[in-house]
Amino acid sequence: MVKGILGQKVGMTQIYDDSGRAVPVTVLQAGPCHVLQLRTQRRDGYEAVQLGYLDKKRPRGKRSRPSQASRSERGQVANIASKRSRRRAAAGVGLPAKAGCEPQRFIREFRGPAGELEVGQQVTVEAFAEVRAVDVTGTSKGRGYSGVMRRHNFAGQRASHGVKKVHRHAGGTGMSADPSRLFKGIRMAGQYGNARTTARNLKLVRVDPENHLLLVRGAVPGPNGGFLVIQETNKVG
Repeated sequence: MVKGILGQKVGMTQIYDDSGRAVPVTVLQAGPCHVLQLRTQRRDGYEAVQLGYLDKKRPRGKRSRPSQASRSERGQVANIASKRSRRRAAAGVGLPAKAGCEPQRFIREFRGPAGELEVGQQVTVEAFAEVRAVDVTGTSKGRGYSGVMRRHNFAGQRASHGVKKVHRHAGGTGMSADPSRLFKGIRMAGQYGNARTTARNLKLVRVDPENHLLLVRGAVPGPNGGFLVIQETNKVG
């Protein structure tokens, strides 16, 4: 069974190990996460566990804002009476199990067998008590449209006479008559950051079940408060 949980980045700090050395760590607020659905090979064609993190607010009036839970979102996690549900019940069609919780803000799936997990159950950081290293996936900080020196660490042009106001330019990118084009993936200026990024094989330094915290050695992608997907690493060594 794949061990995974959802959470948020709190920030970076340092702690001291048993030998007195300072260890740089990132504090992650992880869980508790509700098991919303279980994907099966027979019904869905693959096995996975769908988890949700952080409750969404309910709308006070008839209309809901994007940050608030809509009626359809509430129907995904709880049984809501409707004409369709009554027709299905009258026809003897069994309704799928619902988690019985509030709609969740951050929902992701973890591929693999569910094991002993059931819909409605909660996943906490206690599942990582014996895990040594984790992979943390998030969205990196967006840095907008950037040049080649900032985006790809290019050296730039020479800062000497004859170089006229092109010191930070990329230089020539042309190719010969064959192939008469630029190859795909050539490094140029463009969007920098705001992409799905995974920090792999981070050592799990400490687990705090009481406060739902995970402390991992090193940095993780994204800003403080950014949503993260944390799972046991499959990297060997």
